[in-house]
Amino acid sequence: PTAESTAAASSAAAQPTATQTAKPPATKVHPLVPVLEFAKAGLDELDKNIKDYSCTLVKRERIDGVLGDREYIFLKVRHEPFSIYMYFLGPQAIKGRECIFVDGGNTGKLVAHEGKGFRAKLGTFHLDPNGLIAMRGQRYPITEVGIRNLTSRLIEVGEMDTRYAECEVKWFKNTKVNNRLCTCIQVTHPVPRKQFRFYMARVFIDDQLHIPIRYASWQWPSQAGEDPPLDEEYTYMNIKVNNGFADADFAERNPNYRF
Repeated sequence: PTAESTAAASSAAAQPTATQTAKPPATKVHPLVPVLEFAKAGLDELDKNIKDYSCTLVKRERIDGVLGDREYIFLKVRHEPFSIYMYFLGPQAIKGRECIFVDGGNTGKLVAHEGKGFRAKLGTFHLDPNGLIAMRGQRYPITEVGIRNLTSRLIEVGEMDTRYAECEVKWFKNTKVNNRLCTCIQVTHPVPRKQFRFYMARVFIDDQLHIPIRYASWQWPSQAGEDPPLDEEYTYMNIKVNNGFADADFAERNPNYRF
């Protein structure tokens, strides 16, 4: 799709009379405007049609300059009130870790325990979700995990980027993520600027569910000809929507959990 539109210009050289209408000069539309319209429509549809979902999240993040290993996490997410249960499937060092957060519940604390090792013997912790312990090895707090949060964050970043030029957008139809048919939107900032968060980012929108199921971004190469270094990636797989999750699915005393 084109990222540019033109407004018709008046052919009259004189000042407009009472029966004429002044027309603005031709202007360019920022290439992110169609992307933002698409994302906002998707967010509205998500809010109307998806009350909760379960999935497997595969994430990889660069923290303090170091790209970590991929983490595999089973999620249950409910949107109202925002509630999330996480069970870490791997790698082995974190396998068995469980976390729960409920907006307005547990006095605002993250409830968590480790799955193995010395910390597992210490039992269940109630932590500040933004505190040092809860954020250890994580780029974002649990309060920002999930597809709706991802969509909102992408809209926020996109709106900020519309204030600047040096932005290229490409759309790719019929791409696939875990055998799900998607539309991929690629955003590139060719020149590194302090106002930009990434060199290139790709968002994969599920064509059936109309939600982003994969996001990945890269930083600028240190030298010309080098591959851009991966900064972060999140892929939501095996999504099952509207499971009818209840409070018990996000309760510390759930007998199926190990808190």
